[in-house]
Amino acid sequence: MKRSEINQYIREAKAFMTKYHFMLPPWADWTPDDWKTKGPECDDIRERAMGWDLTDFGWGDFLKIGLTLVTLRNGSLQKKDKPYCEKIMFVRCGQVTPTHFHWLKTEDIINRGGGILCMRLWKADKETEMLTEEPLVVSIDGVSTRVAPGETVRLAPGQSICYEPYLYHTFWAEDDHCLVGEVSTVNDDMRDNRFLTPKGRFPQIEEDVPAEHLLCNEYPEV
Repeated sequence: MKRSEINQYIREAKAFMTKYHFMLPPWADWTPDDWKTKGPECDDIRERAMGWDLTDFGWGDFLKIGLTLVTLRNGSLQKKDKPYCEKIMFVRCGQVTPTHFHWLKTEDIINRGGGILCMRLWKADKETEMLTEEPLVVSIDGVSTRVAPGETVRLAPGQSICYEPYLYHTFWAEDDHCLVGEVSTVNDDMRDNRFLTPKGRFPQIEEDVPAEHLLCNEYPEV
C-alpha cells in the first residue's frame, strides 16, 4: 500500500467516527514528530499495540479486502494484568475482512452505527484447523441463535454477536460503511490469528509521502 493511501484512509475513518460521535484518545492524532518526543511514559501504548491499524491482509486490494481499526485499550498475555481489549473499526461497504479465527480470544462484535454488518461463520476443526459443516449456536444480543455453517448473518446498528475461539468468521458492511466495536479478552495480533488463507497481517508500505500518523506496529523505540 502507498503511504498516501494510508493517510487518506485514516482521515476518512476519523471523519466517519466523528459523524457517529465516537471520540478517540488524544494519541490518535499524534504525528510521527509527536512520537519522537514520547518516552517510557507511553510504553503501554507501544507494547500493547494500541493505536491505528490499517491493513490489506497481504492481498494488495485494500478497498475490497481490508480493515481500518484503532486498538483503544489492551491487556498483555505476558504481563497478565488487564484481561480485556477494546477496539473500534471502520468497515467499508463491501470491504471484506478475510476468514479467520483466534485460538485464545473471545470477542463481542457490536454494530455501532451506519450500515448492516454482515458475516459468515463456521466452526473450525481443532486438529486440522479447517472449516467444518458442524451446526452453530452463537450468542446474538445474549440470545442463543442457531446459524447454519456459512450462512450470512446480518446485524443492524445496536446489535452484537459473540465470537468464541475456533470460530471462523469473515465480515463486511452492506448499504453503508459501518462503525464496529470490539470488546474482547486480550488481543495479540502477532500470535493469535489463524487465517484460512494466510497472506500477511500488516501491509507492505510504499513511502511515497510522509506519514501523517504511525500505525501501531511502527512506533519508534525509546
